[in-house]
Amino acid sequence: MANEFKERFIKIYRENIRRAGSDKLLDFLSSDACDFFTAPASTRFHCSYEGGLCEHSLNVYDCLKSYLATERAKQTFGLEFSEESVAIVSLLHDLCKINTYKASTRNVKDDRTGVWSKVPYYEYNDTLPYGHGEKSVYIISGFMRLTRDEAMAIRWHMGFSGTEDQKLVGNALHMYPLALALMIADCEATSFVEERADKK
Repeated sequence: MANEFKERFIKIYRENIRRAGSDKLLDFLSSDACDFFTAPASTRFHCSYEGGLCEHSLNVYDCLKSYLATERAKQTFGLEFSEESVAIVSLLHDLCKINTYKASTRNVKDDRTGVWSKVPYYEYNDTLPYGHGEKSVYIISGFMRLTRDEAMAIRWHMGFSGTEDQKLVGNALHMYPLALALMIADCEATSFVEERADKK
């Protein structure tokens, strides 16, 4: 399944992102120096398994595309975003998570039997502690330029769930509609699409 997600990610990326430097960024994501296509999206919440980060990015892309196609979104924003911008912010918003999850094991006691066993899990080890959204912007900017709208969308995609001043978050989401749209898509993917999939 992870290979299917990787193939789809690369297909969407190549069809929509043509900006100078985008090819080098994709080469980096596909290289041995980066675990984007094998990393989880979290240690124990959404998509907390091998390939989960790529899968989550695609889920956000699908949610963002779907949301922006609604009449409500068109009325709210009164503008359209380019296919390139939509692909960039959704597919790349969580690059901050690359190379931060390390596969490990831990001992867990079965409450029914009282037997301890080793189970796999991911340790979080951030070797580039630069924040969340801002770290993604920083990584992307090392390869290609972002528009201000794209940079703000990626920077503020966590919305009010982060630790930043609430007024600052509100101002950013009000000033940059793509940031609000990405935040909504990320919440939908994390809290509904992926949560439902986990319960199957």
